[in-house]
Amino acid sequence: MFTEADALERDLADPGHRDLFHVPPAEGGRYAETAYLAGNSLGLQPRATRGDLLDDLDAWARLGVEGHLDAARPWLPYHEFLTGTAARLVGALPRETVVMNSLTVNLHLLMVSFYRPTGTRTKIVIEDSAFPSDSYAVRSQARFHGLDPDATVVRLDPADVLSYLAHEGHEVALVLLGGVNYLTGELMDIPAITRAGHEAGALVGWDLAHAAGNVPLELHEWGPDFAAWCSYKYLNAGPGALGGVFVHERHLGDPAVQRFEGWWSTEPATRFEMTPVSRPPATADAWQISNPPIYAMGPVRTSLEIFDRVGMAALRARSIRLTGYLETLLDELPITVVTPRDPDRRGSQLSLRVSGGSAHELARRLRFEFGVITDAREPDIVRAAPVPLYCTYHDCWRLADALAHVVEEVR
Repeated sequence: MFTEADALERDLADPGHRDLFHVPPAEGGRYAETAYLAGNSLGLQPRATRGDLLDDLDAWARLGVEGHLDAARPWLPYHEFLTGTAARLVGALPRETVVMNSLTVNLHLLMVSFYRPTGTRTKIVIEDSAFPSDSYAVRSQARFHGLDPDATVVRLDPADVLSYLAHEGHEVALVLLGGVNYLTGELMDIPAITRAGHEAGALVGWDLAHAAGNVPLELHEWGPDFAAWCSYKYLNAGPGALGGVFVHERHLGDPAVQRFEGWWSTEPATRFEMTPVSRPPATADAWQISNPPIYAMGPVRTSLEIFDRVGMAALRARSIRLTGYLETLLDELPITVVTPRDPDRRGSQLSLRVSGGSAHELARRLRFEFGVITDAREPDIVRAAPVPLYCTYHDCWRLADALAHVVEEVR
């Protein structure tokens, strides 16, 4: 049943939007294009990105400083061109959303506001397999407040978070978890954990690096205090692309909420009055500090417009079909999938455990012998992400076919 011909027929019946993207040429195997299953690490380049970026560069060449107001996409309000699409992507209000900086910088700026340890309520809860930069960030925040990070940061198995909050939540100042775990691909129960954190008296934030553009989000309705995400994985905005920030509206305009401020933190209408005191708007824009890098914002804008046209509901539906198909293929092989089997508990990623071999060596062989690009995390995890925008059933079949040839050698 699961033949190459079957995969190609499925692609005819259920096409994605591969034509909108540049797909790298294969470096091995018998196919011209790579089977690219690493969009959870770095998304592919949209074909429209180059032209859109050149348009912004041309405005600089033609207009010089006057491009701030006279460019087709003026630089002064440029970040506002991304606000609506970013807000719709994560289920937020536009005033709760801003695109700025990179992920860990944004997490630190948000923790300035939302990690305020007092008395015995000092602890920060993260998952035990949190992405390393999140671990570094929360430990450094604990030290910044004069606390011992080993005693302050509580690392939990995701399955234990709700119980811990119910019994030990009186000591928790902040819950900061990944919406989709980078290593296992598990989708957290964001609404339930957010409610439990608030019931315990803690503030709750989310790192959505592996969730934004991967799974539907309803941040305003679910009510976390803040969230941040990057744009270079599922959002296809390029390496090191600018991230996004969500701050729930209940915190907007609250004078008790502390922030670091800079020129872009003040009301736009007052920016060129050059006064010494900031007058921040009652929006997430108040968390901005510096003027935005236009040529870094352009690719984010291009990508967000694709998501706005296609819609997360359609992408999620195709993601479930593609990921389920890949899972079925892998069930035929001596492969251990550590990602939850329930589609409601995962996004577009299956994490495969390599027994008795190197994950990087397996990924290298897949790339150079078969033209299949995956992503390795030592010591023993290979991650495969059938991203619904540009991946195909044939890509999934190629991965399974390649694994069938090499898996016995690395077990």
